[in-house]
Amino acid sequence: MTSLPTERLDQVVKRYEMLEAQMAAGVDPEAYVKLSSEYAEIQDMAGKVRALRKAEGERAGLQALLGDASTDSEMRDLAEAEIEELDATIATLEKEIQILLLPRDLADERNAILEIRAGTGGDEAALFAGDLFRMYERYAASRGWKIEVASVSEGEKGGFKEIIATVSGRGVFAALKFESGVHRVQRVPETEAGGRIHTSAATVAVLPEAEEVDIEIKPDEIRIDTMRASGSGGQHVNTTDSAVRITHLPTGIMVVQAEKSQHQNRAKAMQILRARLYDLQRSKVDDERSESRRLQVGSGDRSERIRTYNFPQGRLTDHRINLTLYKLERIMEGELGEVIDALTADHQSKLLADFGVNG
Repeated sequence: MTSLPTERLDQVVKRYEMLEAQMAAGVDPEAYVKLSSEYAEIQDMAGKVRALRKAEGERAGLQALLGDASTDSEMRDLAEAEIEELDATIATLEKEIQILLLPRDLADERNAILEIRAGTGGDEAALFAGDLFRMYERYAASRGWKIEVASVSEGEKGGFKEIIATVSGRGVFAALKFESGVHRVQRVPETEAGGRIHTSAATVAVLPEAEEVDIEIKPDEIRIDTMRASGSGGQHVNTTDSAVRITHLPTGIMVVQAEKSQHQNRAKAMQILRARLYDLQRSKVDDERSESRRLQVGSGDRSERIRTYNFPQGRLTDHRINLTLYKLERIMEGELGEVIDALTADHQSKLLADFGVNG
């Protein structure tokens, strides 16, 4: 059995029971919202601790039965079989509690800014960027999340040269944060008449959404330019002087928004700029903490090839964790859960190992 901080776990259960009692007693709406938020935050931990205590109690009772000289052989066999099952349950619960006790990424519960850009491969790369965006759209829908497109530049033959969207919902960044990197596709392009397999790529960046309190942007640190939107046509392009470009002078980060409303463009551009600056700040902290950088799935470098989508073989391979799945069609339909769960589990096992826990 693994050693867990018993006193801390007992405190969690006591606090959970106190919150339960306070909410049942009736409080004003504002207080109820605060209490229910904390209640939801510790509910999983409290439930697992209670289940662990129950299993440990049952095991102790069975162990006492085995120590009783009057227990017959049949009862002993039953007790030993039950102890074996309980040991497996206890081990599972302890592992789950250890994971809940790990230091949390404070950004995990935030919304995310999803940026997808066509890379090498011309028109086919833009089409693949479109396929990736639709994959994330479907996955988001399956999780009950909302996706709102902030900025888009369409490809000449379909897909996107670039698309930026906000993904809103519970635990968005925690689920999507390992998607950042280069996604490579191998297939016969729709634009290719010769039937040869081509390789092209798109880059994905997932940034935690930042609040104004996270990042202070001073007026003298930015330059805002208004331009005439231009492009190849289509529903996302207009011809009024509504495009907005914001340049953050200290870092050189530039954001361009070219939708119909200049006011909305400015607001969305500032939202994306804050997210990029917040991400830059987080990256600097990670760089300073060599341990944290080492524990990330992959290097975190967005120029790193993280995944290959091989359509002729119906195969998806995530190179960071050596995961290969032959269900590419379903994954492209938004069934990303198995991939995301595997990446999360790998990250957690590395954290557990770093904290001296055998997984």
